[in-house]
Amino acid sequence: MADLQAIAENIIKGQAPKVQELVQEALDEGTPVREILHDGLIAGMNVVGAKFKNNEFYVPEVLIAARAMKQGMELIRPRLIEEKVEPLGRAAIGTVKGDLHDIGKNLVSMMLEGAGFEVVDLGIDVPPEKFIDAVNSQGTQIICMSALLTTTMPSMQTTIEALKEAGIGDNIRVMIGGAPVTQAYADQIGADGYAPDAASAAEKAKELIEEMKK
Repeated sequence: MADLQAIAENIIKGQAPKVQELVQEALDEGTPVREILHDGLIAGMNVVGAKFKNNEFYVPEVLIAARAMKQGMELIRPRLIEEKVEPLGRAAIGTVKGDLHDIGKNLVSMMLEGAGFEVVDLGIDVPPEKFIDAVNSQGTQIICMSALLTTTMPSMQTTIEALKEAGIGDNIRVMIGGAPVTQAYADQIGADGYAPDAASAAEKAKELIEEMKK
């Protein structure tokens, strides 16, 4: 019987080679790929997210854990596609136009993937058209925008307006975050969600997806 708990524990410790070895063993033993994903990889990243929120883990530990999770994901991704295991949801993430910061965005991206989302990372300096294209061409349900400068925050509003003008604003949910961003600003520009950190962002994205399914 595959030790899925050990996969989770090694993700928390950031032991990428061990995660790879255990995931491969689980696959060789015929463990259902859905179980490896949920009870091993996602279970581990959930703990990492909780520790990050409680200031028990910091950015370096999260990055190391996420790297370990990615190694495991690479092994099971072909099987997930083969067995048509649907992701929790599809999210497109990017730092808005004019802003070149990416550490926060990368952390959120990893946390979303760790929560079971399929993530399209659009990179930095992302214009509204690119977010719109992610929805139209990739079936994205959640748009995540990051801004690290007060001067680039208006790009978030511009993007939300562009999504509405493109006629897709009602079919998706928009989340925003970044150092200068607040819940009040999210309310002001009509964003559906705001998160103060990467772990909260993954939780918020889950909430938004649940709402959409109702």
